[in-house]
Amino acid sequence: MELILREDVQNLGFKDDIVTVKNGYGRNFLIPQGKAVLATNSAKKVLAENVKQRAFKEQKVIDDATKLGKALTALEIKIVSKVGSGDKLFGSIGAQDIADAFAKNGQEIDKKFISLPGRTIKRLGAYEATVRLHREVVVLVPFEIVPEKG
Repeated sequence: MELILREDVQNLGFKDDIVTVKNGYGRNFLIPQGKAVLATNSAKKVLAENVKQRAFKEQKVIDDATKLGKALTALEIKIVSKVGSGDKLFGSIGAQDIADAFAKNGQEIDKKFISLPGRTIKRLGAYEATVRLHREVVVLVPFEIVPEKG
């Protein structure tokens, strides 16, 4: 089933992408939730016209996202966590913790745009978070998990 996305859908695509999904997923979730519409010939023509009109505005958005990406990679992020035996953490570090660290540094990034290796991190060390700022702008932001001094 071919659909045109009306909004960003995680692990599927971005707004105005034409995607192919299984019939049940499209009929039972995407269309009723208003996240997608059927990709008929007339809908594709309307989409092409809208994309053409938005191309100029889109360039400014891409430039802003690129600038934000450079600012994020320049940040030195250290997340303090309690540590057990060896270098294992009590609990784990997830996308929300990274989003909170960005917020402390004055950059508001929604956690749904942040992905970590293995979804959660359970050991000390240096890692990279993948931050998707736009469909064409994805940056790797280095961060470090350090032990809590106590």
